[in-house]
Amino acid sequence: MRRGRGIRFLEPGLLALLRERPTHGYELIAELPVLLGTERVDVGNVYRALRGLEERGLVTSEWHDELPGPAKRTYQITDEGTRALERWAQWLREARSRIDTLIARLEEGR
Repeated sequence: MRRGRGIRFLEPGLLALLRERPTHGYELIAELPVLLGTERVDVGNVYRALRGLEERGLVTSEWHDELPGPAKRTYQITDEGTRALERWAQWLREARSRIDTLIARLEEGR
């Protein structure tokens, strides 16, 4: 079986990281692989996901140029984004329960 790249968990992963603190895309890209259990994330997918989250009002962004180097867009989770993350967490808990039930059934047949 091939191991997925965590694409299904990209949005909740981004929201979870942004709930910890506002940050820019480079930091999110660096932290996502560890959180999602994958080797790397596709940079284009991350920025598309961030744009989609912003269009849906789950994150906001603004440009900051206080740091050395080029200006960076910093993302921050909104209240609606926090509520969406809680819905994701509930869905994941329910999915884990179904998976645990299936695994237990599979192991009974050994």
